[in-house]
Amino acid sequence: MEGPYRIEDYIKDAKVRKIFGQVFDQSTIGAIHDLANKGFIDYLEHIISTGKEAHVYKALDKAGHARAVKIYMIETSDFRNMRRYIEGDLRFKNVGHDRRDIIYLWTKKEYKNLESFSEAGVRVPMPFAFTKNVLVMEFIGKEQAALPIKEDPIEDIAFLYETLVESIARMIYKAKVIHGDLSEYNILNFDGTPVIIDCGQAVLFNHPHAMEFFERDLKNIANYFEKQGIKKSIDEIKADIKRAKEKI
Repeated sequence: MEGPYRIEDYIKDAKVRKIFGQVFDQSTIGAIHDLANKGFIDYLEHIISTGKEAHVYKALDKAGHARAVKIYMIETSDFRNMRRYIEGDLRFKNVGHDRRDIIYLWTKKEYKNLESFSEAGVRVPMPFAFTKNVLVMEFIGKEQAALPIKEDPIEDIAFLYETLVESIARMIYKAKVIHGDLSEYNILNFDGTPVIIDCGQAVLFNHPHAMEFFERDLKNIANYFEKQGIKKSIDEIKADIKRAKEKI
């Protein structure tokens, strides 16, 4: 049997190591060990964000490149809600009932969604690798991580609207995937350019709940832009998305 693995090998900062040790188990450390052996992780530098579902860390890979490492929480993630987004997605069949298996599948799902969005030309973090509940992605930022537009608004609001409309068009017409949780909390401001994140819940366009999730995304977008001075109905946003199809 492999292990036990030492988290000290992958986290140098004592405070970060203490937080990590409180919420992650040997299986997660083993997943980091596997990714480190493949060169995707050298060590975790600091925490970018924490939440009920996942922690995100800034890391360096073996070549010294900055990476974002998202680690899903086994014990506190709402795996029952996750099932709603997995079941009915034809990419994932025979969904079990075990908490750990569902979270591992969710991690794979986010990787696949990021891959599909990237191939469709949507600006999302490039996915590099995943193992179990650990996902390695492109780090969005410079020394510090880019912030969501909720905290760091993009000043050119017309550019933001046009870019997001085109991104949604690329999602549905090229990737054929609905994001499902699009809002100002899941769009980063990277040098004035929006980068869409948190794609684990994204579903295929033919998913049983796809239209419900799509309408919710558009409602969130409409509400955000109304606060910024651009008033658009959901039907108007849909029309803009259809027009954007011609550009892609």
